[in-house]
Amino acid sequence: MEKIKIITDSTADLPRFIIEKYDIEVLPLLVNFGDESYLDGVDIMLPQLLDKIEHSGIFPTTSQINPERFYNCFKGYLDDGYKIVSLNLSSKLSGSYQSACIAKDMLETEDIVIIDSLNVTSGLGVLVIKACKLRDEGFGIKEIEQKLIEAIPHVKSALAFERLENLVRGGRLSKTAGAIGSILGIKPILAVEHGEMVVRDKVRGSKKAARIIMDYLNTKGVKEGETVILLQAENKDILPILREHLKENNRDFIESEVGCVVGTHSGTEACGLFFIEDY
Repeated sequence: MEKIKIITDSTADLPRFIIEKYDIEVLPLLVNFGDESYLDGVDIMLPQLLDKIEHSGIFPTTSQINPERFYNCFKGYLDDGYKIVSLNLSSKLSGSYQSACIAKDMLETEDIVIIDSLNVTSGLGVLVIKACKLRDEGFGIKEIEQKLIEAIPHVKSALAFERLENLVRGGRLSKTAGAIGSILGIKPILAVEHGEMVVRDKVRGSKKAARIIMDYLNTKGVKEGETVILLQAENKDILPILREHLKENNRDFIESEVGCVVGTHSGTEACGLFFIEDY
């Protein structure tokens, strides 16, 4: 059996117990407030990020992982006898995937597989968990790569937003749409499709938003053996509805919270589901 290390980045938004259970290496992206930079999930956590945005009046930017950081990480594991599967957030949302490819080229090895997840947050997270399960079942890196490439088009998501300010600031919603949505109580439901964030639906009220998300999960179905991730960012309205629905339907699920990079763009009070559909 190959000695394999699964590597991802902090935008996978995986809970600590999953990272420890599967011994996943997580490389943090950077969150920048002016000249100050913080490692996502290491130097700064979501509550601190939100507090800093509120009190500083500065809207942060985020930075990709550069090739040097990937190189040093990869080389350390290669030197210890590992082969590597590196799963990265969508190349359409960040340059981190390209940085990982550059690092692999610098190392001139075939013992590293670099995969563009075409996902972010828990969409990336479900793929990382799948990679770990495949590794633990004895598959090699090339077999894991093939099975993940097959699964990527089947990663589904639906994430409702209670507050729209950060979506407007991050360019996901126009100022006009954000203002009208806030006034009318309209909640956009976003998804990741073909590597980019898109608006899947727009509804009024938390209960209707939760119903749309639950119906989407039920319609698509979940592939046997795969884990659903219930993701939230300080949400109190939709979270308990989705949690109860998953329990009542005996779904295998874990709960997680968005990290600082994703939280910069999502803001608070977001909640939704990520899963691999039945295919």
